[in-house]
Amino acid sequence: MLKREIFRKTGLFLILALIILILTAYYLILPRYAVHMDTKMNSATAHPPYSVTGAAKNLHDSLIVADLHADFLLWDRDFLKEHDYGLVDLPRMQKGNLSLQAFTIVSKVPKGLNIHKNTADTDQITLLAFAQHWPIKSLFSLKERALFQAKKLHEFTEKSGDQFVIIKSKRDLAHFVNERNTGKKVTAGFLGLEGAQILEGDISNVKIMYDAGFRMMAATHFFDTELGGSAHGISLGGLTDFGRQVFKEMQERGMLIDIAHASPAMIDDILAFASMPIVSSHTGVRGTCDNQRNLSDDHIKGIAKSGGVVGIGFWETAVCETSAAAIVRAIKYVTGLVGVDYVALGSDFDGAIQTPFDSGGMALITQELLKNGFSESDIRKIMGENTIRVLEQVLPD
Repeated sequence: MLKREIFRKTGLFLILALIILILTAYYLILPRYAVHMDTKMNSATAHPPYSVTGAAKNLHDSLIVADLHADFLLWDRDFLKEHDYGLVDLPRMQKGNLSLQAFTIVSKVPKGLNIHKNTADTDQITLLAFAQHWPIKSLFSLKERALFQAKKLHEFTEKSGDQFVIIKSKRDLAHFVNERNTGKKVTAGFLGLEGAQILEGDISNVKIMYDAGFRMMAATHFFDTELGGSAHGISLGGLTDFGRQVFKEMQERGMLIDIAHASPAMIDDILAFASMPIVSSHTGVRGTCDNQRNLSDDHIKGIAKSGGVVGIGFWETAVCETSAAAIVRAIKYVTGLVGVDYVALGSDFDGAIQTPFDSGGMALITQELLKNGFSESDIRKIMGENTIRVLEQVLPD
């Protein structure tokens, strides 16, 4: 009897110790792991304060600056507080006059990531989601991951005290632009999806994403989807019948089609199919940085013909350096090829990359554009007006 009682108490003690260990890991260790990953993977080579000339500052402060891609919502960071890690939050956006930001949703990333051949068999986001205490259903559903991240942005908006608004319609956009033009420093964002895997093969999920506030979606991210081939996938295939159905519905609803990460064959098919301006939300161009991730001259011309824009990225794979000079070199290449109306910014802030500055340093691009001889009117287009024009054409009434 005594031995049995000892074994029983020992067993209870071990169970209690295991529970304490699990809870400690879940509430203390895993969140610290997530912050460590955020700090390690989202960095800038230069840190604030950022210094520019008086002429660059005066011009930059008068702009509406728009950026087509940031993965901030993947990370457990308070948008309303300034951080010394990561690349985006509202205070830093305000310091950098980053006026309009696309908040893009990452739902799945394969292990062993590369720009050549990835399958959808593995995923790195599940552990990050678990470490950041996302809802249980989001651990098993890519659709739920997208909806959860959209909810986060809406909650930040409600808490911002009218400092931040979400753009969902032409009316929202017009009101925001008018506010900025009359001197009110309101900051805005809109929601995008990095890869249509979040649809989980169901066309009805397009409406669900639209109703959640999403106004842009890319067909693929780092692996092939039901819509077609990724530039980094296995098939390198074109647009599927399901993809055509999805894009048809997106056009009818007023959602931007994003060709970032799509295979060359997929891009060809989308450009031939689309009846609306097409964007590449974050990319480089092969004319200044030749690799499989970046756009060919023919694809740049196709985007321009559609009336869309090429969003130039800020990281090394996109522009072959980590500098404002390399970003502007790519911008200059696009303007030389198709004109100044078809180029924009697509930083990929917080996309597990290193950039030359965080969102507080956007004036460094304005300064570099001035240095390269761009006129004030052209700088206004590049830094934001081109993106606003496209949104005005595509967003729903």
